[in-house]
Order: sequence, then structure tokens, then C-alpha cells
Amino acid sequence: MIVLAALTAVCIVAVVVLWARVDSNAVANERTVLIPQGADYAELLDSLGADGAYIVDKERFDNVAVAFSLPDMVRPGRYIMRPGMSYVDVVKMFRNGLQTPVKLTFNNIRTMPQLAGRLAQQIESDSLELLSYLTSEDVAEKYGFDSANFIGMFIPNTYEVWWTVSPDALLDRMKKEYDRFWNEERMSKLEATGLTREQAITLASIVYEETKMSDEMPIVAGVYMNRLEKGMPLQADPTVKFAVGDFSIKRVLNRHLDVESPYNTYKNAGLPPGPICMPSVRAVDAVLDYDKHNYLYFCAKPDFSGYHSFAVTLAQHNKNARAYYDALNRAGIK
Repeated sequence: MIVLAALTAVCIVAVVVLWARVDSNAVANERTVLIPQGADYAELLDSLGADGAYIVDKERFDNVAVAFSLPDMVRPGRYIMRPGMSYVDVVKMFRNGLQTPVKLTFNNIRTMPQLAGRLAQQIESDSLELLSYLTSEDVAEKYGFDSANFIGMFIPNTYEVWWTVSPDALLDRMKKEYDRFWNEERMSKLEATGLTREQAITLASIVYEETKMSDEMPIVAGVYMNRLEKGMPLQADPTVKFAVGDFSIKRVLNRHLDVESPYNTYKNAGLPPGPICMPSVRAVDAVLDYDKHNYLYFCAKPDFSGYHSFAVTLAQHNKNARAYYDALNRAGIK
């Protein structure tokens, strides 16, 4: 009797599987299903919606799921159901943890809280959990950074990761990408600049905030390299905006220049303690390939094109600056 019962059960499972495999219309509409850590089968079923929403027949799905022991083997992850999949395809995808990776993207980031928020929109970890890692001095030291320059480890790009990636695993991945970014060619160019990797990224962050024009970045980088070589303060307005905590400032005034901060490059010589944003790859490469010229000054052009006028002498720079300030006044920008 026991053998007969077992054979009967096997036959039932085989019939269910064959019937479900033949039916390749299990998915009504494409659906991305996110199954968090600790979720059970009931939560998985809830995510499939009502009959016809994403799964054509939930009862049929449940029969196949039971046949494949899915209720006892729910795996967290990000899954995509697509029309054309059979019930067996869908069930095996969930049971075997066949996730679809996330294309994790981040750029135009200025602060760690902003980075935590951007990452949390794309992976399972929430922003508070991520922020606790991103702002931890111990975590930064683990990867060879400090809290001021840790943001420089994150190279803006698009990376494939699992939705369930842990903060530890994510940071390990970002460190590997950072080391990969600093390949032999870039390290050779870096050595020629006399900067460290951290200093190059800090300078690149200033260049990136000064101009978004990629063809102008190496010229701007060259100005700052000239000033560093001569021991002149950088006098970079974006560092003052960072020190004040307001990047919306249109005109940097004397009251802004008076702020006491290691990031105020009008008051402090050399580079600030760390990046003032996450610079683009183009900005970093512009620092490594900075233009060799004699410019020591630059000022935004009065046509508001986003480009700058460059000068060798302070007298010429003052003339350029006056033209720009007059344009600001005419435009009513205060």
C-alpha cells in the first residue's frame, strides 16, 4: 500500500508538471517580483496579484508550486516573469533563486546621504542601513580611506549586482571596481602628476563642479595644478559652497568666503580634506591628462554658456571677472 501510494503521488506530480509545462501561457503580463529576506510563500503569492494580473491562473501556479516544493524553498531576490513562460518555468525560477540582476547606477552625487538614498532605490537594503556603513570611520578605514575621502572609492558607472546584495558585499565590490579603475595606464599618468589617487579624485571633484564641459575640464585642471605647484590657494568657489553647505548659491560673496572650514580654499592652501562630490570619470581623467599651460585664473563667460575665460595675469582675470559680474547684475542674479 505504501509503495502504491508513493507511485500514485509520483504520477500525480508528473501529470501536474507535464500539464503545466505544455501550457506556456502562465504569465499574463511582465512583472518584476521582489522577494525580501525572510519572506514566505504566502508573501510570494501576494506579489503575483489576482488571477489575470500577472499570473493567468494562481490555482494552477499553486499546484505546480506544491509539486516542486516551492512553499518550503522560497528564496529572496529580484525576479522577472515574462509572457511565454510556463508554470514550471516560473516555479523553478523562484525555487532555484534564478534572479535577474539589478543594473545599479549612480552619478551626480555630492554627499554620502545622497548616495545611500540612490542605492536604496535600487537594492534591498534601506537608506539608513546603507548610510550607517557609508559614514562609518571604521568601515572607511577597512578600505584604506577616511570619512572625508571615502566617497572617492565609488566610481560612477552602471554595475550588475543582485538586488539582495548586502552592504558589506556591495562595498567589497565597489573597492574592487575602484582598484580596477586605477589600472596601469592611469597609475602611470597619476605618478606624473605627483598626486595620490585620493588627491586626484579630490581635485577632479572640484573640476567637475567648476565645469560640465568635458573639453574644458583638462584646462581647468591645469589651472589648479599650476596653482598647487606655485603654492597659491586654489580659491575654488565650489569648495566654498560645499563649506557653506549650499550648492544653489549663484554668487559667492565675501560673507561666504569668511566661513571657517578646511574646505574653504580661499582661507586654506592646498587641496581640501576630501572630494566635494563624486566626480565623473571624465573629470578624473581630465586631472590625469591636465593641460600644460600658464593660466592661473579663470572666470565664467558672461554669455552664460557654461564655458570660462582663462587668464595668465590677475589684471586680465579682473577684467574677465568684471564682465561676468556685470552680466550677473544685468540678469538680476544676486
